[in-house]
Amino acid sequence: MSDAVFHSLVFMCSLFAAATWCLARPIFLSSLAVVVASLLWVLMNGPLEGRVLYSVTPNHGLTEADLLSAVGLVIALWGFRSARKSDRKS
Repeated sequence: MSDAVFHSLVFMCSLFAAATWCLARPIFLSSLAVVVASLLWVLMNGPLEGRVLYSVTPNHGLTEADLLSAVGLVIALWGFRSARKSDRKS
C-alpha cells in the first residue's frame, strides 16, 4: 500500500471518528472536529476518490468521496445547532 493511500485512509477514519463523536455528544468541540476533518478529507481524498459524478472542468469535479465531506458538514451543522440549544437550556 502506498503512502498516499494510507494517509487518505487515516483522514477518512478521522472523519468517521469525529462524526461519530459529534452524533454521540453534540458539543461545540465535536462539531468543530467534524468541520476540520471534513475539510482535510476534501484535500486528501485523492487516491480514494471514486467516480466523478459532476465535472466542473476537465481536471476537476465532484467525486463520490467528496460526498463524505458534505455529509460531515451536515452532521457538524446539526451538532452546532444541538449544542446551541443545550446551552440555552442550561
